[in-house]
Amino acid sequence: MSEASATPPMTSTSPSGQRAVKAVIPAAGLATRFLPATKAVPKELLPVVDRPVLQYIVEEAAAAGIGDVLLITGRGKTSMVDHFDRQPYLESRLEEKGDAERLAAVRRPSELAEIYTCRQAEPLGLGHAVSYAESHVGDAPFAVLLGDEFVDLSEPLLPAMIELQARTGGIVLAFLEVAPEETKRYGIASVAPAEDALTDLGEVVKVTGLVEKPAPEEAPSNLAVLGRYVLPGRIFEAIKRTGPGSGGEIQLTDAMALMLAEGTPVHAIVYRGTRYDTGMPLGYLQAVVQIAAKRDDLGPEFRRWLAEFVAADAGAQGT
Repeated sequence: MSEASATPPMTSTSPSGQRAVKAVIPAAGLATRFLPATKAVPKELLPVVDRPVLQYIVEEAAAAGIGDVLLITGRGKTSMVDHFDRQPYLESRLEEKGDAERLAAVRRPSELAEIYTCRQAEPLGLGHAVSYAESHVGDAPFAVLLGDEFVDLSEPLLPAMIELQARTGGIVLAFLEVAPEETKRYGIASVAPAEDALTDLGEVVKVTGLVEKPAPEEAPSNLAVLGRYVLPGRIFEAIKRTGPGSGGEIQLTDAMALMLAEGTPVHAIVYRGTRYDTGMPLGYLQAVVQIAAKRDDLGPEFRRWLAEFVAADAGAQGT
């Protein structure tokens, strides 16, 4: 993929001699914010223009050199796997019509990565979901990509995270700055300056503490954990020792905080690129508009219509 050219040089290895080559996408949630649409259609398959959210995420992983993706699914979500299967009948019809562009688009999902699945019987927190990946991942480092957000491939994040984990052998997170009133929605970090040897990978910080969804007055900073992680295989043992936390669920943040307290190095990259958060209806709509506006085939006409709509709506509101 062309975006992979932005990947930093991979010149070092972690103390274990392994690099993250597998990704885990937890996608077993009920998506109650999108009901009734998600009663029968997984939130991860809601379209952002003409591709489902999940495809953007797998494309992000593939662009970072990951070719093995495990979906942690739940009841009623088998259609997510179907999206990455071949469709011989549809492909043959498109081929007969000479529709090469749509044929390539239909085949593309099956060419991105090897897709595996594991069913989480009951969604009991992100840490609980990640624990289902142990038999697939083993003791190797791996990436975790949450199923409701993705970044612009022209501003990649995951390649630098994988390289950072390879150098440190610990936990690597991604942060974004949020408004103080938003801290109660995220895991929030306290940080210190990172070692000079790591700063070539971007805005890297050393993590000194993590707290899950603190109230604004209790938050140690405004640096929120973005839904991208590169974790050592030791995380599975830490999850087993982690009891229910915020919301009565087994939180990944708590397991990482346990490892941090026991001496595992934790670093993060503060991401300044474009992130699309489709976890709530407003963010989903914003992602659709932003991506449609950038498309060469749709953008010019869509932007003209959008400007006319906003102007007309502003006029109507003013009368």
